[in-house]
Amino acid sequence: MRVLVTGAAGFIGRAVCEALLDTGQYSVWAVDNLSDYYDVSLKQARLSTLAGREGFFFQQMDIADAAALENLFKAEEIDYVIHLAAQAGVRYSLAHPQAFAQTNLLGMANLLDLCHRYAVKHLLFASSSSVYGQNGKLPFAEDDRTDYPVSFYAATKKAGEIMAYSYAHMHRLPITAMRFFTVYGPWGRPDTAPWLFTESIINGNEVKIFNNGDLQRDFIYIDDLVAGILQVMRHVPDTAVPFALFNIGNNNPIKLMDFIQCIEKACGRKANKVYLPMQEGDVPVTYADTSRLGAVTGFSPTTSLEEGMRRFVSWYREFHHL
Repeated sequence: MRVLVTGAAGFIGRAVCEALLDTGQYSVWAVDNLSDYYDVSLKQARLSTLAGREGFFFQQMDIADAAALENLFKAEEIDYVIHLAAQAGVRYSLAHPQAFAQTNLLGMANLLDLCHRYAVKHLLFASSSSVYGQNGKLPFAEDDRTDYPVSFYAATKKAGEIMAYSYAHMHRLPITAMRFFTVYGPWGRPDTAPWLFTESIINGNEVKIFNNGDLQRDFIYIDDLVAGILQVMRHVPDTAVPFALFNIGNNNPIKLMDFIQCIEKACGRKANKVYLPMQEGDVPVTYADTSRLGAVTGFSPTTSLEEGMRRFVSWYREFHHL
């Protein structure tokens, strides 16, 4: 089986490629445009962990380039697509909406069209818990209303879900949208809280705590998330409209101050805390209802936050030679 993974040089993309190769059942065709949204050398370092492995093939490619993407589909018989490529960053979307439209909308449209025309068996699409906005109902369930996004990033992810549903309805293309909650672990992104807090604590810098610490996040460790993705890939929707939608989270929101305490323990030092108001485009709580995913796949995360952060901090020190 051949699997196309977009965004393969990203945090989640690298881990998905590795897990697919470890099964020995899949060849992985990986693409990424290696954008400079954050340090490209980190993306290259992620790819270096996959280079040379049997069944792994990488092309630098922008999914917004329809012609280049179609050449890949023409040359290779792709069975599954795991679409992880996206312009990320809630706050970044405030100043750079064009980048989000280019990748998250145009790139998504290109993939949908090619998956339909080349009869892909199952397209998986990474959506986001951001689509829930300031949903007052907890935990967040897949049937909750999601038509009031509080950031343009969230709006593009919601648009991707709607575009995907239309292709499932019109062309019976099997598609599963996955709403990821807060993912952390080794090889993570440097613009996310686990990395930023760890970096600041180790270096003795100020740790910026927004909304005066009154925030909660549903954290899921990277290995647990990837296990969920692979389980979802094997469950191809076969309903009248072959479209499925799942939250992938931990079903366990963690208070921000407890999270920081966990990082302090892993780092062996205290944080220099600075309390600030809520950031624009942010939400106070994320909380995943994962009952639907559990019922269909048996998915159940196993990594505690304490263990996950211990592994991340250990990796962070090794990666930076500390």
